[in-house]
Amino acid sequence: MNTEPITSDSVRALFDRIAPVYDQLNNWLSLGQHRIWKRMAVKWSAAKPGDTCLDVCCGSGDLAQLLAEQVGKTGQIYGVDFSPEQLAIARQRVQDRFIELPIIWVEGDALNLPFPEQFFDAATMGYGLRNVTDIPRALQEIHRVLKPGSKAAILDFNHPDSPQVQAFQQWYLDTIVVPTAKQFGLTNEYAYIAPSLDRFPTRSQQITLAQQVGFSTVTHYPIAGGTMGVLVLIK
Repeated sequence: MNTEPITSDSVRALFDRIAPVYDQLNNWLSLGQHRIWKRMAVKWSAAKPGDTCLDVCCGSGDLAQLLAEQVGKTGQIYGVDFSPEQLAIARQRVQDRFIELPIIWVEGDALNLPFPEQFFDAATMGYGLRNVTDIPRALQEIHRVLKPGSKAAILDFNHPDSPQVQAFQQWYLDTIVVPTAKQFGLTNEYAYIAPSLDRFPTRSQQITLAQQVGFSTVTHYPIAGGTMGVLVLIK
């Protein structure tokens, strides 16, 4: 696993730069499938009506909106991200829907969540764990703010077990993702995905890290042919 260091400032700057086209590119590059994967994560979080839930590294707000629909008017969602540009788009997207959703947007750090212990009934994280500078600390913070018995569901890229799927994933990143990003002038920004995946712990390593910070039950579900995964945690 590549352990080349990344900094919080560089990651924040990257997501600020890609914010204006982030949603459009995600739709194209996943053929719209990211919406299905995010709904799976929300289902695995076990969020229910009236719950108070957290979406860490919320980006432009897809998971936070799905959680808001799940908890209803009696619930409350907190969407946290350290990119002000992404949060601005998240706010605008909700306004554009002309409906009221129980979401509070918070500019904050996944490594130092601005919430008390045992505050949330459920949590999600979509494509954020791979980009934090300290994965164990991020998992520890999610554990800290969850109530006992509550669940978190973390969606991200996965290291496929199959050599054939690994080869396909690399081909897709090299020949589809980066050239598509180039059309938006974001070649370097999207070229980061492959090295970030190299650094990212495997499914078994993620399970071990989550157990080490105190989660009682940890399961990793490979999805999308093994190219993606959802880490489900129970405190």
